[in-house]
Amino acid sequence: MAYRRTPRVQARLSQSRERILSAALALVAEQGYAGCSVAAVADRAGIATGSVYRHFPAKALLFADVFRTVSQREADALASAAERAPGGARARIAAMIETFAGRALRAPRQAYALLAEPVDPAVDAERLIFRRLHHTLFARVIADGVAAGELPPQDVEVSAAALVGAVGEALVGPLAAGSAGPDTIPALIAFAQRAVGAGHDT
Repeated sequence: MAYRRTPRVQARLSQSRERILSAALALVAEQGYAGCSVAAVADRAGIATGSVYRHFPAKALLFADVFRTVSQREADALASAAERAPGGARARIAAMIETFAGRALRAPRQAYALLAEPVDPAVDAERLIFRRLHHTLFARVIADGVAAGELPPQDVEVSAAALVGAVGEALVGPLAAGSAGPDTIPALIAFAQRAVGAGHDT
């Protein structure tokens, strides 16, 4: 008969896994992936190194899980900004850029790890999913704007992909430096609005 874990054992394992993931999330936020060794995670979590490998047989799997957790949190924040923004496509795009860039610049080390830090193919695969999530959110807002006559007709998929790529690339330098000028976010908003044909307020 196959061994079945009792609810108590399963709960203990789940708690241990969550503690490991929380420790890794904190380390990535502070030091990026470079400072997130298995030994450092174990030390932060207060467990033995072998316990980390019991839950994550390879460091790449831990990194991918960390990335997945943080990227979903960021995508949820972006979706919420798009939904809450009053007005049409122009205001929604501004809210999305302000949310994405603002959150990134408040946590530059973590954001750099999300956007650009070289790490592992497993994380690169998650990074593509992260970009696709953001692309889908921007595409939805642009498509709504075109349908409402607020934005000119355009290839929505291309516009959304271009916005995600351009905004992410524009932030890499400031994130790597750990700071950005006060005009960075307004400039990104203005660029994004011009790129999709939202124009300026008169």
